[in-house]
Amino acid sequence: MSRSLEALDPQIRRFIEEVCREGARLRGDSQPGWPQRRVIAAQARAPWREGGPRMRDIADVRLASAHGEFGVRILHPQAGAATPSPALVYLHGGGWCLFGLDTHDRLLREYADAMRLPVVAIDYSLAPEHPYPAALDQAVATLDWLQAHGAAFGIDATQLALGGDSAGANLAVATALRLRERGELARIRTLLLNYGAWAPALSDTARQTLGTSEDMLSGAEMDEFWEAYLGPDAARVAGPYSAPLLAELRDLPPALMLWGDRDVLAEQNADMAQALIAAGVPVRTQVHAGAPHSFIEAMAVSEQAREAVARGAAWVRDHLSSPPPGHAA
Repeated sequence: MSRSLEALDPQIRRFIEEVCREGARLRGDSQPGWPQRRVIAAQARAPWREGGPRMRDIADVRLASAHGEFGVRILHPQAGAATPSPALVYLHGGGWCLFGLDTHDRLLREYADAMRLPVVAIDYSLAPEHPYPAALDQAVATLDWLQAHGAAFGIDATQLALGGDSAGANLAVATALRLRERGELARIRTLLLNYGAWAPALSDTARQTLGTSEDMLSGAEMDEFWEAYLGPDAARVAGPYSAPLLAELRDLPPALMLWGDRDVLAEQNADMAQALIAAGVPVRTQVHAGAPHSFIEAMAVSEQAREAVARGAAWVRDHLSSPPPGHAA
């Protein structure tokens, strides 16, 4: 067993080993392009999204954007508040290049069930075919659509949480920054940020200790994702909306940040938490021991992953059920 795997929480290690083994089997000796890589990634994760809570209702909607059509999925749990109710708007991870609503299906259902609130999941267009700012523009377009049509789907678009994992966490903060610049941030009450990717630069220490080829996410893979998203000179062209660690973060809503100590992005997440705090943003962090990147996907077998989902759900529900700042209870 590799040293990297030995350092992982045993329950999460089982998930990592089986996903990587299945991915290698499906890939064989080929070097597939992005479309086939997406198929392989989804197939390798298929067993891990089975089970979990059932929803009362799931609606799939197609929306138009300057970058082409994209999908939005609205999940209503069996038990929920009177409608229209607050909701979590969630953006999946995958380096802006992989994954979608199906790979994250169980996570979305788990959040909806634990919060007893709807989840609005955005199936944004993927890079490199649709590089920055396609996904960000579509996230903002979804919030505009909810403002006009959310009530018809049981959602109060004036009381929303924005969340995501990895690239999705990046997009959640970037979306909040866009709304802030438009003077429309009041409808976003809180942020749920799972092991986000915040800027192209990784330290040599992170690359050598947690981002090797044996780790769940390597430094080389992150370089590839950033290049697909921003182009070959990603570090030079990155700006506040593509790399929020570079942004002025003032006035953002309270944020819960979760990551694992075995993640190549752990150092970057600690830096982002400090940047938010320095900007006056209320932040709560939780670092999970022995957890690598993507560990929440192991929720079927991992107590830590289930704990992270429960903590995120409680955070969102608490912030969406309390009166907004400046509002008399």
